[in-house]
Amino acid sequence: MIDWYIEGLEFGNCNCDWGCPCQFEALPNEGHCRGFEALQINKGHYGDVELDGLRVVMLYAWPGPIFEGNGTLQAIIDERADAQQRHALQTVLYGGETEEAATHWWVFHAMSSHIHEPLFKAIELEIDIDARRANVSVEGVITSVGQPIVSPATGDEHRVRIDIPNGIEFELAEIGSASTKATGAIKLDLNNSYGQFNVLRHSGSGVVH
Repeated sequence: MIDWYIEGLEFGNCNCDWGCPCQFEALPNEGHCRGFEALQINKGHYGDVELDGLRVVMLYAWPGPIFEGNGTLQAIIDERADAQQRHALQTVLYGGETEEAATHWWVFHAMSSHIHEPLFKAIELEIDIDARRANVSVEGVITSVGQPIVSPATGDEHRVRIDIPNGIEFELAEIGSASTKATGAIKLDLNNSYGQFNVLRHSGSGVVH
């Protein structure tokens, strides 16, 4: 197995309520799952190929809970990546060079029967985990905004976190509200639903603690 490691800032949005039942081994609010994640890679390598500074977006959709399968996936990879970097990112985002079920990327790929070829695009991305704010834009494909949850009782920003010691995506995530429009192969129309802001640390063996 090729040695690889990716560390960076992640922001995601799905169609479920702010608590996201998937994080609690429950069924999705609407019976199905649709969403995306964006990642700013601060430090990474795939063998001898450096991945520092690149960005990726993953779009996904399942007709039911993720574990029932028959999902659809598509990766968007930073157009600045060279041929080796593109191959590396496509490999790990689609579950390659990874131990069975070790990362959420592996699981998402295994639970998908429709895998679109990746797109290579300019990705505009800003993520502030502590502030629970993010902006994502890929021209012609997706726009998304993340912001804090606001209490309907007080109007104040509300801070809440999800801690998963043995998770396959993150250890600790700040939770906010997010809205997304995607018009490509996987369409999204999300409004003030689950927003996730976290540090991601993945290797072929899973989450790096």
